[in-house]
Amino acid sequence: MKHFSIGELTRSNKAAELKIDNTPPPSAVKSMEILIDRLLDPIREKWGSPITVTSGYRCKALNRAVGGAASSHHLMGMAADITAGDQRRNARLYHLIRTAGIPFTHLIWEKGDDSGPQWIHVSLNPDDLRNETRRIR
Repeated sequence: MKHFSIGELTRSNKAAELKIDNTPPPSAVKSMEILIDRLLDPIREKWGSPITVTSGYRCKALNRAVGGAASSHHLMGMAADITAGDQRRNARLYHLIRTAGIPFTHLIWEKGDDSGPQWIHVSLNPDDLRNETRRIR
């Protein structure tokens, strides 16, 4: 865990606003450690400059509050929404992740337009390395 921390992946302004306890169980902490070591840190190394996590682990109440999918990898600590700062940089980051040879489960271009996504969803389930990519508008 070189560039990211568990605290960074559990911090949530929405949870604080709604007074939701977003403390992860030990299994989610372990999943976040794997997510950081095998996906987020390698992405950051390839990118060469900071990447911001806008959403990581979400407890069920927080996931509901933000409109997350009921089966979201965020619930298990296996996903993070990230940004490189703006849509154009996010587009470059998305393409870098897609072609870098770093195994992942999902890579999703979230919202935005053809110039770039508003954010990028990345997930890693070590038992399901399908390298699935898609766009959600």
